[in-house]
Amino acid sequence: MSREKTKHRGPLAAAVFGLLLGACAIQEPSSLPRMQLPERWSEPLPLGQAAASGVAPDWWTGFASAELNRLVGLALAGNPDLMISAERVRQAEIALGIAGAARLPSVGGSAGTSQSRSTPDGGTTTRRDGSSLGLSVSYELDLWGRIAANVAAGEASLQASRFDHEAARLSLVAGVASVYFQALAADERLRIAQENLALAQRILAIVEARHRNGVATSLEVAQQSTTVLSQQAALIPLAVQVRQLHSALALLLGQIPQAAAFAGEDFVGLHIPAILPEMPPILIARRPDIAAVEAALAASDANVAAARAALLPSASLSASGGLSSAVLLDLANPTRSVSMALSLAQNIFDGGRLRLQTESARSQRAVQIINYSKAVRSALKEVDDGLGNVEKSERQEIAQRAVLEQASRSLRLAELRYREGAGELLSVLEAQRTVFSARDQLVTLRLSRLQAAIDLSKALGGGWKAAEAGA
Repeated sequence: MSREKTKHRGPLAAAVFGLLLGACAIQEPSSLPRMQLPERWSEPLPLGQAAASGVAPDWWTGFASAELNRLVGLALAGNPDLMISAERVRQAEIALGIAGAARLPSVGGSAGTSQSRSTPDGGTTTRRDGSSLGLSVSYELDLWGRIAANVAAGEASLQASRFDHEAARLSLVAGVASVYFQALAADERLRIAQENLALAQRILAIVEARHRNGVATSLEVAQQSTTVLSQQAALIPLAVQVRQLHSALALLLGQIPQAAAFAGEDFVGLHIPAILPEMPPILIARRPDIAAVEAALAASDANVAAARAALLPSASLSASGGLSSAVLLDLANPTRSVSMALSLAQNIFDGGRLRLQTESARSQRAVQIINYSKAVRSALKEVDDGLGNVEKSERQEIAQRAVLEQASRSLRLAELRYREGAGELLSVLEAQRTVFSARDQLVTLRLSRLQAAIDLSKALGGGWKAAEAGA
C-alpha cells in the first residue's frame, strides 16, 4: 500500500517542483532611456494666445468649417489606410491570444474500435475485437518565464499597434484638413486670377479707346494685350490644380475621384484657432507615435527575456487515461489505465541558433532604443518649428495685407492718371503686376497660416492622451 502511494506521489512532487522553479523566471529590466527634456520652447508663443489651453481632441473643429467637419467624418469612416491600420490592431489581438494560449494545458481525446482476423495455413481462424477511449492532458511548465515573456511581448505589441492606429488617425485628419485648405486656396487663386483678367481687359478697353482717339500708341495696345493674354494663360494651370486637389481629397475619403463632390466655402473667412502648447516634458505623453515606439521597446525587452529563457531546459507535464475493451463497438468490462509524466528537455547542440536569436533580439532592442530617442527629439523640433511657422505666417499675412492695400491704391491712381492723359501706361502696367502678385501672395500666406495651425496641432498630438488609446 505504501509503495502505491509513493508511485502516485512521484509525478505530483515533480509537478510541484516544476511550479516552484517558475519563480526563477528570467526578466529583463525596462530599457526605456531617460532623456533630459527642455523646460520651455525655443520659439515664442503665438501673439494674443495666452488664454489658449492646448489642443482639443476634435481640434479640426476650431477652423469653424462645417464642410471640413463633414469631410473628416467621411475620412474616418472610409479611408482605406485607416481600415488597414485597424486590421493590424485586430491581428495584434489575435497574436496575443495565440501567445496566451500557451499558458493553458493542451487536452486531447481519442476513440477507436478495431477488428482483425488471422488464419494460419491449415489452422483455425482467430478473430480479435477491441474498443478504446482515451483522454490526454499536457502542460508546459514555464520554468524560466519564456511563455510569460512572449505574452508580455504580445501585449506590448498590441499597445504599439493601437498607438500606431491613433497616429494614423491623426495623420489622416491633418491630411484631409491640409488638402481641403489647399483646394480652397486654389479655388480662391483661380477666382482672383479671373478678377485680374477682368481688370486687365477693362484697362485694355481704355487703351484701345485712347488709341482710336489718337492718344495711345499701338505699342501701348500691344503691351496691355500681352497682359491680358498672360492672365488668360494663368487660368489654365490653376484650373487643373483645383481638379487634382479635389481628386487627392477624394482618395483620402476613400471615394472615387470622378464621383466626389465638395461644397465650396469662403477661404478668407476660415477661422484660425489659437493654440498654446504644453511644456516639453508633457509632450511625450501626448503623442501617439512616441507611445507606439515606447510600447515597441517594451515588446523588445520581453522578446530578449523570451530568447534568453529559450536557452534553458524546458519541462512539460503530461497525464493520460483510457478505457479499453476486447469487444467491438462496446466498452463492456473495460480495462482502465492512468499515467502521468514529467519530461525535461535541453538543447545540446544547434550550431548556436538559440544564442544568435538572443543576440538578434538584443540588436532589435538597441534599434528601438535609438528609435525612441529619435522620435522624442523629432517631436520637440516639430513643435518648435510649428510655433515659429505660426508666428511667422501671422506676421507675414498682416504685412502682405498692407502691401496689397497700398498696391491697390497705386493702381487706382495710375489708372485714373492714364485715363485723364496725365500718366503713362508703364505706370499702369507696373501697378497691375504688383496688385496681381500681391493678391495671389496673400492667398498663399493665408494658406501658410492654416497649414501652420494644422502642423502645430499634429505636432502636439492632436489632443490625444494615452488613456484614450484603449477606449
